[in-house]
Amino acid sequence: MTKSTWALVALALFGGLYVLFQIATRTPEPPAHQVFIGGAVLTMNAEQPIAEAVSVRGDRIEAVGSTDEIMTLVTEETEVNDLMGRTLVPGFIDAHGHFPGSGMYSLVANLSSPPAGNVVDMDMLVERLKEQAGRTEEGDWIIGLSYDDTAIAEGRHPTRSDLDRVSATQPVVALHSSLHFATVNSAALLELGINRDTPDPEGGVIVRDAQGEPTGVLEENAMMSLMGQVLSFGAFEGFLMTKAAVKDYAQHGVTTANMGAGSREQMKGMRQMSRWGVVPQRLTVMPLQTDFDQEIKTGVFDEAEWDTDRFDTVGFKIVADGSIQGYTGYLSHPYHVPFKGDEDYRGYARVNREALFAQVREIFKHGYRVAIHTNGDASVEDALDAVEAALLEFPQEDHRTILIHAQMAREDQIKRMAQLGITPSFFTAHVYFWGDRHRDIFMGPERAENISPSQWAIENGVRFTTHLDTPVVPMRPLRAVSAMVNRKTSSGEVLGEYQKTDVMTALRATTIDAAWQVHREADLGSIEVGKLADLVVLSGNPLDNAEHVHDLKVERTIIGGVTIYER
Repeated sequence: MTKSTWALVALALFGGLYVLFQIATRTPEPPAHQVFIGGAVLTMNAEQPIAEAVSVRGDRIEAVGSTDEIMTLVTEETEVNDLMGRTLVPGFIDAHGHFPGSGMYSLVANLSSPPAGNVVDMDMLVERLKEQAGRTEEGDWIIGLSYDDTAIAEGRHPTRSDLDRVSATQPVVALHSSLHFATVNSAALLELGINRDTPDPEGGVIVRDAQGEPTGVLEENAMMSLMGQVLSFGAFEGFLMTKAAVKDYAQHGVTTANMGAGSREQMKGMRQMSRWGVVPQRLTVMPLQTDFDQEIKTGVFDEAEWDTDRFDTVGFKIVADGSIQGYTGYLSHPYHVPFKGDEDYRGYARVNREALFAQVREIFKHGYRVAIHTNGDASVEDALDAVEAALLEFPQEDHRTILIHAQMAREDQIKRMAQLGITPSFFTAHVYFWGDRHRDIFMGPERAENISPSQWAIENGVRFTTHLDTPVVPMRPLRAVSAMVNRKTSSGEVLGEYQKTDVMTALRATTIDAAWQVHREADLGSIEVGKLADLVVLSGNPLDNAEHVHDLKVERTIIGGVTIYER
């Protein structure tokens, strides 16, 4: 064939692939009219908390009421959905996570330990990475995700020596379950330019051995340069990762996902994926403050340039401290079991107090919103002080500043949140995944009883949400609900009897309160007339068996009237 013929063939193939892509990713139209009858409807609407049936017209809820009332709206064209005794609830809203991070498990080695995975010792961790090496091109990073130093037999982080067993020539990285640490091998240290003379960055630590040589463990800001290299997946890999996350979230009833701490490039890619329909879920996005610092300071960041009907920027993310289970959460009193024998060690701020005040001030000055990651109570205190100072200078009636995690918030700090109009998002699932270790290692019995203190928030009129920080733990909204209701650790022990909530409160924390926290309560979060028809069908009624609410199955997930998953 001639060159011009080859060009025409290539153009035709490209055009055909483009058409197929458009067909595969376009957003389906919802049925013109559908009703749901034959089960319980938990609306999350305080004025009508329980109903029998729902009518949906296009992508909006038309009516909520009794079966008889809804059946009067049925015509020959109506799609009638019989719940057959199952329960309809609003779609679950991810208050804070790192979408599409759970999709990474389709691309990298899964190093999770029980109860999330099955890696129990260093040899198994190394073996998983060796298997990943066999799937990795020469010269590319060999990546593993979610190791937990406190959950493996050796009770320590892997070191460069451990990871050198995977490869002596290719860079290897194992990311901690908290995503606040990473361990790399010798080849990776060389590629990153880290050696014994490299200074610790502010808000981070390059861990060293007795001779001053890097062990391979990088804490907090010391791993930031690494993350850009490791997580810079190509377009095709990014597509596969996103599709895997979409499936994961849909199977567990998530209709609105959260992209917490999104970089500029990540946001561009995900916005396009959303526009193409690759991501059917609605997305709330927290841009990483450090990526947009100049636009914040000059007041030129324009949400309208980013926002679409399914992609919504909801506040800049500041990461003020680290992780309790990594000993980098910033506490007002020392850790229960001293870190490396230091009985005075309290963790540290990732953003120092002066810088935090300045960052929050600029955000409030220009009328933007903010979400601040705070795990330790000293970090919570800094955040509360920074917001109070900003409000004195730039008063706002309804700013809904979010404290992400607020894990060790004290009762007096919860009271200050009420006074300042701050809303926490608790990572209550910590009780299940790390509760035993919080009690025995990190916090001690007394402080551990009150991690993620929901009851204190209720008593002080502080509206709050709960989240899973996925991929830190799997996206399982009903596990988050169960953690709030039962406060059981993975060993079956109750941790924090006083902080338990009822089922409806926990469900609200994953639906209507999560919508309210990001100013989306007018359209999302409850089954009410005029709201978007984001719905989930559960295998049973959560109110019937609170102790086993996490065992319920998601039977169907609906976004804007369109079913995106059916079991």
